[in-house]
Amino acid sequence: MAEALQAQALAAPQRPALHHRGQTLSYGALWQRAQAVAASLARDWGIGHGDRVATLCLNHERQLALLFACARLGAILVPLNYRLAVPELQAVAQHAQLAVLFHDDMHAAQAREVAQGLCRHGPLGGLGEALPDPAAGGSGGPGGAVDGATPLLLAYTSGTTGQPKGALHTQAGMLANARASWWAHALQPQDHVLSVLPLFHVGGLCIQTLPALLAGAQVTLHDRFTPEGWLQALALQRPTLALMVPATLRAVLEHPDWPAADLSSLRGVMAGSSPIPLSYLEAFHRRGVPLGQVYGATETGPVSVALRLPQAMARAGAAGWPHAGAEVRLVTHAGGEAEPGEVGELWLRGDNLMQGYWREPAHPDFVDGWFRSGDLARRDADGCLTVVGRSKDMIISGGENIYPAEIENALLALPGVQECAVVGLPDPRWGEVPVAAIVPAPDADREALGGERLRAALDGRIARFKLPREAVLLDALPRSALGKVLKPQLLALLARPARPRG
Repeated sequence: MAEALQAQALAAPQRPALHHRGQTLSYGALWQRAQAVAASLARDWGIGHGDRVATLCLNHERQLALLFACARLGAILVPLNYRLAVPELQAVAQHAQLAVLFHDDMHAAQAREVAQGLCRHGPLGGLGEALPDPAAGGSGGPGGAVDGATPLLLAYTSGTTGQPKGALHTQAGMLANARASWWAHALQPQDHVLSVLPLFHVGGLCIQTLPALLAGAQVTLHDRFTPEGWLQALALQRPTLALMVPATLRAVLEHPDWPAADLSSLRGVMAGSSPIPLSYLEAFHRRGVPLGQVYGATETGPVSVALRLPQAMARAGAAGWPHAGAEVRLVTHAGGEAEPGEVGELWLRGDNLMQGYWREPAHPDFVDGWFRSGDLARRDADGCLTVVGRSKDMIISGGENIYPAEIENALLALPGVQECAVVGLPDPRWGEVPVAAIVPAPDADREALGGERLRAALDGRIARFKLPREAVLLDALPRSALGKVLKPQLLALLARPARPRG
């Protein structure tokens, strides 16, 4: 990974690489910063081969320099989710056996508390300010040389159920993921990526940001996402590509400046994290901007399947096709291969998957190089994949399989539905029945979102056996730190006997 950045710096040292907080680092300057950070890690912190180096911060250009510095030394970067509570962060720090935790000013107190008794800590901002010592050149730190099999990134899952797991990615795997991203985006050095999603997540780090830097493209990095900041960047920086998730898409679409925003610099937007409501896709498509999708997981790099921009409008709602280095299986409940059009659990194998889970050499979700995603999908005759939901979320009602995403997409197309989620609740006659949790829009007709009026509005859009048995209006859906709906918590909430019914 360090050599890949160095190659870009040697080829075009003055080419702009990274814009952050009003400053621009050229590729030459970014490579020099990475060298300086590596020298500081080795000299001042004793970091060498295999040591875990964590960050707790908003997005920062120094994080990216730190990643390339770790690559040079053979160390492992552990980006921590600053939205977690201190006990959760301490559990991750202890599990990862951190050597040092670097933080920004905003998270200094939190970092001190997390690191107490576990590891050293220090400020991220001053790391690598001194020029590298020429005598400290070379690849690798104390403990061994660096090659493709050397681990570089330890990314922890969001931990929506049970304890978070650490997905360990090698340098070769991350380079393979960059190649998959280049294919997914048709990424070129002339591209300019607007990066606003958190770098503690592989989505924000590895879908566009790192692949763009490894391709010689420009990256504009925001500390965090705001809809006004995103729209302003379109006007001022004129990016060609951006990555979003459903929550950020909704925030942009609801912003008062959206109707007049100049989107002409964008050749496309990619989305990930979870299925995208069709209404969001259509809103971008009406403005002439293709909204493609990248499917994957923390464990898969994450770029595994992509609906590329040229196909985005014609196949709206599909996940797309796997990249050349990925293998896909759709496994039925009986353990066989799903036929075209039949739903099965999506299994993935490829050169950009994780090496394995940290400190868990055997895990049922990762067997013989296959990652069992837990997602249910079907494959068309032309190989295009569509994700229909999670296996654990599937509702079996009267012997019929119901995929909540189908109902959720139908609900989101109705006036007054701002957000929604569908779960299955036990029923003595049918086994399970679908129940909808709806967050109404501020101006919604709340009576229209419950009971027979809601079912009448959905009738004809989805099969009658999929119609929600009831709807519950909520102020907000329970979500993880990464914005995913926590369906176990939602199930517990809806199962309570005393709740508003519709």
